Amino acid sequence: MKKSIIYLFFLLINLSSFAKIRVYLPTLDSLSVAKGQVLFTQNCTSCHQIKTDGIGPKLSGITSITSPAWVKKIIKNSQDMIAAGDERATTLYLKYKKAIMPSFSHLQENEIDAIVEYLATTKPIKSNLKKDYGEGLKNPIPEPIQISNLVIDVKQFTQFPASSEERKYPLTRITKLAPHPNTGQLFVNDLRGKLYKMEGNTPVVYMDFTQLMPNFIHQPGLASGLGSFAFHPDFLKNGLLYTTHSEKTGSAKADFGYNDSIKVALQWVLTEWKIDNPSSGVFSGKPREMMRVNVVSVIHGVQEIAFNPYAHKGDADYGLLYIGIGDGGAAENGYSFLTNKEEGIWGKILRIDPQGRNSTNRKYGIPINNPYVKSANKRALREIYASGFRNPHRIMWMSSGDMFAVNIGHANIESLYKIEAGNNYGWPIREGKFVIHTDGDMNQVYPLPSNDKAFNITYPVATFDHDEAKAITGGYEYTGSLIPGLKGKYLFGDIPTGRLFYINVADLKQGQTANIKEWKLTLDGKPETLRNLCGSDRIDLHFGIDAQGEMYIMTKADGKVYQIIGAKQ
Repeated sequence: MKKSIIYLFFLLINLSSFAKIRVYLPTLDSLSVAKGQVLFTQNCTSCHQIKTDGIGPKLSGITSITSPAWVKKIIKNSQDMIAAGDERATTLYLKYKKAIMPSFSHLQENEIDAIVEYLATTKPIKSNLKKDYGEGLKNPIPEPIQISNLVIDVKQFTQFPASSEERKYPLTRITKLAPHPNTGQLFVNDLRGKLYKMEGNTPVVYMDFTQLMPNFIHQPGLASGLGSFAFHPDFLKNGLLYTTHSEKTGSAKADFGYNDSIKVALQWVLTEWKIDNPSSGVFSGKPREMMRVNVVSVIHGVQEIAFNPYAHKGDADYGLLYIGIGDGGAAENGYSFLTNKEEGIWGKILRIDPQGRNSTNRKYGIPINNPYVKSANKRALREIYASGFRNPHRIMWMSSGDMFAVNIGHANIESLYKIEAGNNYGWPIREGKFVIHTDGDMNQVYPLPSNDKAFNITYPVATFDHDEAKAITGGYEYTGSLIPGLKGKYLFGDIPTGRLFYINVADLKQGQTANIKEWKLTLDGKPETLRNLCGSDRIDLHFGIDAQGEMYIMTKADGKVYQIIGAKQ
């Protein structure tokens, strides 16, 4: 995920942009190099490879063309270097569309040294592309997003306690705010391991995964950690809560793995918690592991689970759990064959019956009306509901009952999809409404071919490209009663830049492209920007909703939550 994921080295160097300077590190220590390779895999491969370009440039031979001291400085804090006017950092900041990588100051000095020492063992490589498809589209979506007259007023709702060490950026990693289906009480997760319940405006720790799960990890700080949570709609009767979290490689045997010649960066785990006393505000319960998934990199994991809030008892969808699983970075790490096929779990939205037991591992059920239940392909995974996603970061339902998901793109396109059973949404051969080549330069996109209908791909109902913003964050249809002017609007935005968008829900139709508009913000009636409020160029924006349909804005950078309280147009 380009953007909400961390760009560790994308500012480092474009190998053709600067004069080649022969600068090598002194004698390298083999143990330090080995440690550096592990740290590089954990922290860097979301955006960078050694031999091929990815989200950022390939890093082969980096220390032979630029100073190791400069590399260390950019790892520690690229924002400070840009602010200080460093020529190389500023040039690359502009070249890579003004995307900011957070500080990696949480790494120890010897860890940064080890990464640089590992990079010093690599040799420069000109190109490792299998095919050259020529220059892609320079501006895939030339029409700009228009600024509307809509101004939405917010007030600060709460401040979450810092979960970062020494209060470093981001202060928190809060990503999901959702109501309890029975009580309406708000819950919020911090990827660093805490699930909070809101007592009025005060966050109180309900669960702490650093204590509950011995193998729990939240580093590197991309999307790893406590990914998502969902209370069963009958929670007060059955006491069932579901969570996803990441664990270190090899913690247990995976239910979904791949050839052992391919690395495993970490594992994602879906857990059912049986709460001892569902009416109690204090957590006490036992876990039951339901699913464990290996992934090839630290990005695009299991960041969303959700129940359909509009399903009622007796409906076919009631009590069924939807699971958004990214491709685990498979495509951009050279393993595109793992994703977008019926036999693989990566890059999918799943639908399961948590209380059933007819899955392969006998730990959950397969709904009888899932699209692959009667597939002629005996190896097809019956859990699959829809396929073709890079990172289905958020899943939501409109008041019509229609299901939607946002998909965070690679180098060019951000998308909102209307989800229908059995549909293929294109990744990794499509990014939005454009062709992408996994055996070529994946940073380029191309027009659709003349025979495109033969691929049977479902395209976004709304989309924008990276000259507008960098990483779509899913919002919600406003269904509250306090602000009639927002009725019928789907509010969403961009994770790193904090730009705020809306679409008229009536325009979200399969086979059509809805018009996106930008809205402006006021805080207690005074014009503001999230960038100014956060004091950071990287906002890390997310949205939340309560039981009454009122909406909230969360900014990970400073750990604040704002409630939407008014609108004018």
